[in-house]
Amino acid sequence: MAFLNRRQLSSSPMLSLVVLPFLIFLLSFAGPASAAGSAVLGIDIGTEYFKAALVKPGIPLEIVLTKDSKRKESAAVAFKPTRESDAPFPERFYGGDALALAARYPDDIYINLKTLLGVPFNDGNEEAVKAYWNRFPALKLESAPDGRGSVALRSNRLGEAQKKEAFLVEEILAMQLKQIKANADALAGKGSDVRDVVITYPVFYTAEEKRSLELAAELAGLRIQALVSDGLAVGLNYATSRTFPSVSDGEKPEYHIVYDMGAGSTTASVLRFQSRKVKDIGKFNKTVQEVHVVGSGWDKSLGGDSLNDLIVNDMVAHLVEEKKLKDMVTPAEIKAHGKTMSRLWKDSEKLRQVLSANTETSTSFEGLYDENVNFKYKLSRANFEKMAAEYVARIGTPVQQALTAAGLELSDIESVVLHGGAIRTPFVQKQLEDFVGSAKKIRTNVNADEAAVFGAAFKGAALSPSFRVKDIRAGDAATYPISLKWNSDGKQRNQKLFTATSQVGPEKQVTVKNLEDFEFSFAQHVAQDGEQPILSVQTLNLTASVAKLKDNFGCTDSNITTKFTIRLSPVDGLPEVVAGTVSCEVESEKKGIVEDVKGFFGLGKKDEQEPLGEDGEPRESITLEPETESSTSSSASSKSTTTSTKDAKKDAKKDTKKDAKATPQVKLEVIPISLKSVALGTPAPSVAELGRINGRLLAFDNSDRDRILREEALNELESFIYRSRDLADNEEFIKAVKPDQLTVLSERVSQASDWLYEEGDNAKTADFQSKLKDLKAIVNPALKRMKESSSRPARVQLLKDMLKNAESMKELIKNQIDNDEQIYSSSLSASSASSTSTSTETSSSTPAPAASDEGLDDLDEDAYSASSSSTTSTKSAATAKPTGPKYSLFTPADLTAITQAYESTNPWLETQLGLQEKLTESDDPALTVVEVDSRLREFERILNRMYERMTANAGQQKKSSSSGKKASKEKKKPEAEKSKGKGKDQPKEKEDLPKDEL
Repeated sequence: MAFLNRRQLSSSPMLSLVVLPFLIFLLSFAGPASAAGSAVLGIDIGTEYFKAALVKPGIPLEIVLTKDSKRKESAAVAFKPTRESDAPFPERFYGGDALALAARYPDDIYINLKTLLGVPFNDGNEEAVKAYWNRFPALKLESAPDGRGSVALRSNRLGEAQKKEAFLVEEILAMQLKQIKANADALAGKGSDVRDVVITYPVFYTAEEKRSLELAAELAGLRIQALVSDGLAVGLNYATSRTFPSVSDGEKPEYHIVYDMGAGSTTASVLRFQSRKVKDIGKFNKTVQEVHVVGSGWDKSLGGDSLNDLIVNDMVAHLVEEKKLKDMVTPAEIKAHGKTMSRLWKDSEKLRQVLSANTETSTSFEGLYDENVNFKYKLSRANFEKMAAEYVARIGTPVQQALTAAGLELSDIESVVLHGGAIRTPFVQKQLEDFVGSAKKIRTNVNADEAAVFGAAFKGAALSPSFRVKDIRAGDAATYPISLKWNSDGKQRNQKLFTATSQVGPEKQVTVKNLEDFEFSFAQHVAQDGEQPILSVQTLNLTASVAKLKDNFGCTDSNITTKFTIRLSPVDGLPEVVAGTVSCEVESEKKGIVEDVKGFFGLGKKDEQEPLGEDGEPRESITLEPETESSTSSSASSKSTTTSTKDAKKDAKKDTKKDAKATPQVKLEVIPISLKSVALGTPAPSVAELGRINGRLLAFDNSDRDRILREEALNELESFIYRSRDLADNEEFIKAVKPDQLTVLSERVSQASDWLYEEGDNAKTADFQSKLKDLKAIVNPALKRMKESSSRPARVQLLKDMLKNAESMKELIKNQIDNDEQIYSSSLSASSASSTSTSTETSSSTPAPAASDEGLDDLDEDAYSASSSSTTSTKSAATAKPTGPKYSLFTPADLTAITQAYESTNPWLETQLGLQEKLTESDDPALTVVEVDSRLREFERILNRMYERMTANAGQQKKSSSSGKKASKEKKKPEAEKSKGKGKDQPKEKEDLPKDEL
C-alpha cells in the first residue's frame, strides 16, 4: 500500500481539500469495544464424556463443573416416565443420573451419540449403525424424517402429539449441549447468557459429520466461532506455556505427535511448532508462536469402548456357562437383552480402569438376565492383554499414517504427547514405546483429560476481541483432498484444489475461462475410490457482467478474465468461495479526485496491492486451462499453473516502469460476481422442520422447568407440614396463637398431610401452593408475634437508655450555648466602650509604618497564602465589631434537633407501652420492634454526629497543646546553647564551623 508523500499532498490542493476532512471524520470514530460481560465457552465433545471450559472477564480459563461438582459429564441422556399419566414429556436426566437409569430403562437412555453424527441410516446396514445397535439393542433406531436419511431415535414415553416424529441424533445432542450451557451460565454469574463456543472434533470428521455437529450447536442456541481438531486443541494447550525455534532466524521447527486414544477412536496428529517475527504496529516487530497440523492418522474403531467390548464378550461367554443358564440360552439372546447388556457394559468400564492399576479384578451381579442367576466374574491383566492382542498390533498404525502424510520420519519427531482416557491402559503406552523406539519420547506433560478443552477455550479467547492472550497462530489441515468440478466448452472438468495437508484459512485465486453463468461444485475425497459432494456454487450475473464489459469498455473474450477467491473456511475447514470477479484491462483516462483519494488510502489497482499469505508470500493463483482431451479426464490429467516467481515479478515491474512513458496507462475494470452456494450431501432440515424441532425442544425445557417448580412446591409443603407439627407442641408458639386458631391449624396440618400422601402424586404445582398458603396464614403471623415478644423487651430498654443519653446531651448543649452567648454579650459591651480610645490612638500614630505598608496595598493578595490571610483576619478582627456569638462546639440547631427527637419519642414510647401492657401475647402488638428500631436509628444518627464533633474538638485541643509546649522548648534551647558557648574557647568554635556547614 503506497501512501502519498508530503510533497505530493501539498502539490494537490484539491486532493488536500477532499482527503483531510475525510481523515478527520474517520479518526473521530472510536475503535470497537468489547461487549461487557462477554464470555467464550470451549467444549470437548467426547464419545464417553463432555468437558467444558469458560473464559470470561474475571474467570480466566476455568472448567465448568456439573451440578454434582464434577469436572466432566457423561455423554448420556435418559427419559424416565413421570408420575402423571397424561404428561406430554417424560423426565430428563443427564450424565451420571442418566447412567444410573440404564438398567431400568434401557430403551430410553441415549449414550455415546457422537458415533452416529453424520452417518446415514441405510436400513441399519451402515457399520457405525450396526456397532451402535449391537451395544444398545433396546434402542429403536430408524431413518430421520424430512428426507434427511440420517439416523433418528424413537421414544415411546412421549405424549401422542410429541412422539409422532422420532428424535434426530442432533436433537438429543442439543439437549446435552443445552445442559452444558446452563452450567456455564451458572458459573458466569446471574443473568449471563454464554453463546459463543469453540468445539473440538476428531480429525477424521468429514463434511457431513461437521455439519451435523454444527446443527446440534445451532439447535442448542450456541454460536460456533470455530471447530478445532482434537490434536490441534491439545497442541494449543501445549504451546501456551512454551516458546519454539524461530524460523525467521534460520532455526528448524519442532515436530511433535499428539496421540489421542479416547473411548470411541484413536488419532495421531503431527504438529509443527515454530516461532516467527512479524511486523507489529508502527515500525516494531513482534514474535508469534505458530502451531500447524501437517499430517494425521486415525483408527475409528480402536478405543476404550472396543476394549470394553472384549470384556463384555468374555462375560457373556462365561454367563452362558452358568449352571442355571447352560444349554438354555445363547450368547446372541443375551446380547439382545437390553437390561443385561446395560449392566455388563457399565461394569466392563470399571473392570478395565481397575486393571490399569491392578493385576486382577472381579465383579458380581444379582439377578442377571434371570432373577435366579447370581453371576460372578474375575479377570486378570494377563488374560485381558491376551484378548486384546489384535488391538495391540494396531496401536502404532495411526502414528505411521500421520508420519507418512507429513512426509517425516520418526527421527524427526521430538516427542509423542499422550492424550485421552484410554491412554492410561498399560499395554497401550508399552506398545507406543516399542513403536517409537524410546521411552523418552513418550510424554505425559499435558492433562490427558482436559488439555483439549483448555485448548478450545484458548482458541475462543484468541478469536474474541474481548480478551488479550498470547499470540499463537494455529492452523488445521484439510484432512481429505478436495477437488473442483465444472463444465467448460461442453466438457466436464475436474481439478484437485486442496490436498490432505492444505492449511485452513489461506486463500487461493482460481482463474477459469467461462464467460457465461455456470455452476461448479466441490467434492471431498474420503476414500481412494469414492468422493462426497459437499458444495455447489452458481454464478448469477456472470453473463450480464461480461456483456457490460464488452458494451461499455470494448472488451473482447480474449482479454476478459473470470476469477474466484476460494479458501477452506476458518470456522469449519470446509471450502467456501469468498468472492468472484470478472475483469478486463482497458486504457484509462486522467485520474480524477476520486482516484486520487483511492490512491492516497492505498485502494488503487488490484495488482498494486497483492495480499500476502501466511508466510508473507502472495496468495496462490491457479489458472484452470480448458482441456484438449476427452471430458472423462481425471483430476490427475488437469494442469494447474501458478503465478510467476518473485524474480519474474520484479523484472516485470522494471519493464513496466521502463515502458510507462511509451505505453498508455492501463486500467483494470472489475465487476463482482454474485454467487449462490448450496450445501450438498445430507440435506439440512427445512425451515418448517427446524421450527418443529425447536418448538419441541422448547416445550421439553418448559416441561422440565414446570416439573422442577412442582418438586420445589411439594418439598416446601412437606417440610412446612413437619414444622407446623413441631410448632404445635412448642409452648412459646402456643402463647402466640389463639386457642381457636391452634385448633384450625391442627386440622389443616392433618388434612394437608393426608391429601399429600393420597392425592399428591397427581397434584399440580398450584395445589401444593394453595395448601401451603392456608398453613402459612396461621403460622407466619404467630411466628411474627412470638419473635416480637422475645425481642421487644431488649429493644425497648435500649431505647430508654438512648433517651437518657439524649436528655443528658441536651442539658450539656444548652449549658454550652448559654455560656457562649454570655461571652458574646460581654465582648459586645467591651467593644463599644473602647471604640473612642481606639480611634484616638490611630490618628496620633507615627507615619513610618504606614509608609512601609503603603507600597504593598496595591499588590493583589495571594488567595492561597496562609500568611496574607492570617494578617487580613488579624486586622479585621482588630477593627470589625462582632456580628453574633461564636459557638465553641454546638449550635442552637443542634439543640433544636435533639430536643425535637426527644420530645417526639418520649411521650410516644410511654403511650405505646401503656397500650402494649393491655394486650396478650396472642394479640397483634401495639409496639413493634420495627418502630422501636426506627426511633433508635434516628437517635443514633443525631448522637453519633455530636460525639464525632466532640472527639474532633478534643483532638484539636490536644494537638494545639502539644505544639505550644514544643514551641516553648525550642525557644529555651537557643538561650541555653548561647550561655553554654560563652565558656568555650574561640578557636574550638571555629573548628566546628565546617561540620555545621555539612
